[in-house]
Amino acid sequence: MKPEPSNHEQSRTTNADDFARAIVNEYQGPLTRYATRFLGDADRARDVVQDTFMRLMERPVGEVDGHLAEWLFTVCRHRALDILRKEARMSRFEEGQIERVATDDPRPGRALEHEEAHTAMLRLIDGLPASQQEVIRLKFQNGFSYKEISRITDLSVSHVGVLIHNAVQRLRADFAAQKS
Repeated sequence: MKPEPSNHEQSRTTNADDFARAIVNEYQGPLTRYATRFLGDADRARDVVQDTFMRLMERPVGEVDGHLAEWLFTVCRHRALDILRKEARMSRFEEGQIERVATDDPRPGRALEHEEAHTAMLRLIDGLPASQQEVIRLKFQNGFSYKEISRITDLSVSHVGVLIHNAVQRLRADFAAQKS
């Protein structure tokens, strides 16, 4: 017969459960959107994110301290790429697909003008080469530093900088041309 856990053991388990719930609540939406961009399928992306969280729970807590978000996005990216390699294909997003990415978070209402500009910018991002799309999204949608993006994508920091610079220049020019 297994002995009852002590109060200390119960509180440690509860704290671990609370910690895990907090991590899932904070990162599930961003990771799902990120994986969906790779896979083009929200259901498969959710599976990848679930696998990412399972791998996190297998790790000692101290192993990811200080770089949790970077670790989660790196594992999620590698898992999504594994799936794409297994299928031996990489597909670009169809126009407008980015706006249909599923998430459990409700979308707050926005002013029409802001929404139109946002949609136009997303379409312009969709027109960028895949490598530029990825670094732009990691930088501006997920807030990673160049160094973190470098580790996530296995590119040098300077290459990340060049990709972001070239993408921003092109987006500025294309957006200005659209408004004219």
